[in-house]
Amino acid sequence: MIMTARTARRAGPSAVFIAAGVALALLGGLAAWFVLGRDSSPACNGLPENKRVQQSLGTAVKPGMSCAALGEAIVAATTGSEPGVHSRQQAQALKDVLFELGFKQPDDFTLDPALRVPLATTLVDYAPDVHEMLATLDGKYVAESDRTDPPWESGGTYHLAVYNTFFRDIVRAVSQDPEAYALLRTAETRQVANGLAAVPRDAKEAAFSLPATKGARALGVLDGIATAVLQGLDEDEAKAWREVVVKGVARGLDAPTEGKDRAGETITAAWLQEFEKAPEAERFNRLSTQGVDLTRIWLKTRKADEAAQQALLVEVESSALGGSREVTR
Repeated sequence: MIMTARTARRAGPSAVFIAAGVALALLGGLAAWFVLGRDSSPACNGLPENKRVQQSLGTAVKPGMSCAALGEAIVAATTGSEPGVHSRQQAQALKDVLFELGFKQPDDFTLDPALRVPLATTLVDYAPDVHEMLATLDGKYVAESDRTDPPWESGGTYHLAVYNTFFRDIVRAVSQDPEAYALLRTAETRQVANGLAAVPRDAKEAAFSLPATKGARALGVLDGIATAVLQGLDEDEAKAWREVVVKGVARGLDAPTEGKDRAGETITAAWLQEFEKAPEAERFNRLSTQGVDLTRIWLKTRKADEAAQQALLVEVESSALGGSREVTR
């Protein structure tokens, strides 16, 4: 049984991303002044005053600091010099921030605008963990999701997990900024493509299908989060949000891949080519078929049996739809 944040409440980067995140955070700080200037809610969602956050992020975090400065401190304390490689202390710092947001904020909370891009920037650097927490199909990430569970080492870096329900709430709050959503969507696209490219040629049954269905499910959850965000916007705001996402995803996937895991570059490049050939008005909707499209491109590289291809594509489409509906129902 998956332990969710709601149950718990009731019962118990890369250099490129970091540079972009800092610049956008400054703009977000100005937006926060205009949008939230008279709001009675705690500044920066109360994080600068939180003792655990202060301890995890270090002396840079002080009560009364600006939210833009807090965003910079979060990125600095949770990421290292090598993309995707983290110490136990860095992973624990991010887990502490996520738990403070998850437990102390109401459902459907609004994250301070100046924190959205920096937190997305940090999550991008933890793309394998984000992938698993979105998909919720790996038992390790369920078993290690309690606040008392420390980060664990695997593959030369430390990993973390939090309760899946409030993680999705946090991703939704982050995604109120379309630039932040585009960062997360780009990173997840690469993660899914890398997972497909890593499937052995002789893989059969679950070993063959799981990377595709899991990837589609995670992308489907992001589809559902996008729908939830758009429901809170008026027509003009929604149009602008979609336009920024489309441009951000295209720009992000066109940029050089940083880090060690580049196995899926051919798949993402082929998908991006199809995406950019689509009429501009249709591109945002193409994101909702991304799991199927990435899988189809991958299957072509394997010269898979036609019947096997169609069977897997049906399964993938169902998995993506299930992920989306879990968020929007």
